[in-house]
Amino acid sequence: MELGEQLQKLREQKNMSREELAQEMNVSRQAVYKWENNKGYPDIENLIKLSDLYEITLDELIKNDRTFQKKISIDEDKKKENDLTGPGFYIGIIFVCFGLFIDLGSYSIGITILGFLTMAFYEDLKKIFWNVKKDFNEQ
Repeated sequence: MELGEQLQKLREQKNMSREELAQEMNVSRQAVYKWENNKGYPDIENLIKLSDLYEITLDELIKNDRTFQKKISIDEDKKKENDLTGPGFYIGIIFVCFGLFIDLGSYSIGITILGFLTMAFYEDLKKIFWNVKKDFNEQ
């Protein structure tokens, strides 16, 4: 059963209209309609309110709707891009240290900036590099 069907069933079991639920949840009646017809999903705060109102766990509320589970699952690749244990962070630190501690004149500032950019945009820089390399190999 999809989340919308379950929300509608739970609301009807409580003998509530969409309008009453909307007032209770402090949302519009249209929002409740969208949730119940799988045209939109409640945010996490509203899911918690709904689970409290209907006296069921969040797990019981969402476990049967695979589409919704995929929508709220954490993208592991994105999570890895943003942590400080990736290669981009270490490569950037090396550039920063190299730029700060080795006197190369005006190049030191550029190398330091390159280090900070590498730490912040490693995944993007890697994609650009591989695309340029692929384009070069095709010519």
